[in-house]
Amino acid sequence: MVGVDEYATRKGRHYGTVLVDIDTRRPIDLLPDREASSLTAWLADRPGVEVVCRDRAPFFADGAAAGAPQAVQVADRWHLWHNLSEAAERAVAQHRHCLRALVPAAPDPELEPTAEEKPSSSPWPTGHRFAERTRAKHATIHALLAAGHSKRSVARQLGMSQNTVLRFSRAETPEGLFVGQWQNRASVLDEYKTYLDDRWSEGCTNAWKLWEEIVPLGYKGSYQRVRAYLHKKRTSPQPVTARPPSPRKVAGWILSRPETLTEPEQLQLKTVRTHCPELDALTRHVRSFAVMLTERQGERLPDWLDAVRQDDLPSLHTLAAGIDRDRAAVVAGLTLPWNSGAVEGHVNRIKILKRQMFGRASFSLLRKRVLLYR
Repeated sequence: MVGVDEYATRKGRHYGTVLVDIDTRRPIDLLPDREASSLTAWLADRPGVEVVCRDRAPFFADGAAAGAPQAVQVADRWHLWHNLSEAAERAVAQHRHCLRALVPAAPDPELEPTAEEKPSSSPWPTGHRFAERTRAKHATIHALLAAGHSKRSVARQLGMSQNTVLRFSRAETPEGLFVGQWQNRASVLDEYKTYLDDRWSEGCTNAWKLWEEIVPLGYKGSYQRVRAYLHKKRTSPQPVTARPPSPRKVAGWILSRPETLTEPEQLQLKTVRTHCPELDALTRHVRSFAVMLTERQGERLPDWLDAVRQDDLPSLHTLAAGIDRDRAAVVAGLTLPWNSGAVEGHVNRIKILKRQMFGRASFSLLRKRVLLYR
């Protein structure tokens, strides 16, 4: 039994192939590339290979089929789940409008701001050290450019990279550089903001009491964070409500075991499924595949593929088409006990060896260090 996977000698540019004995979990050989022809030649010289564990890369599938037609190909279960998780996140992103059901509609403001009271478009207040530093850099760069200096000259004078100077030069105002900065980072309070908004609408505005209410629900943050959020609701001229969760977060709920989700997460996922039939179908398909994977029920794969094709989920249709082209290996991966875990461990060890060699040694020396490692 042989496990095969790729490793990077130069990430994004050049890759090799590592082969591992699945029984002994020891590396057998290293190939200088990941071409199907190289794997075919290696397997052709070893006709005794009965099982090939691999990911779903087409060059490994073609090489194994040509070099060892008698061998059973086994698609790795982790890679199958990873492919499904990527497809699930794309499906949730395509229905992101359904996630707004998790956020209560904000009431219309009673008073429209006058021209003199028009709020600043900047998310950073005047006096904030990040904002002031950015404004100063913006003014300096634009002054030098207006004086006739090139962007390269400005970067050299100010000790900045040319990309930074280019980004500042393209922004007409400093406020254009603030979008997407720290103010939009995820917070431990995010998943409890909907609950706080509901309680606020009911008339409960005491920060300490609300903090005590969400702690039993699983909140691990501080009281000060709750107080700051409620203070913003009190003082902001515009209604402050929770943002809908990101597609990645909702996909994480769908991909998790139901019993591991907190009560607020279970309620929010239930709300999403109620308001969006497509995401409800996605959740059912993901959980069905999870049972099939964990309980080794590969014979159910054809029925799962047929069920997926009946729903309007293009990202899952793409995944199903890819699985159909590699159906025999996927069924084997969902049925047989073997996987590529040992190979992934050696890929990680190869990364360590490359760093120890500073990327300056030849392939032959790397191969010796991998194969002779004790």
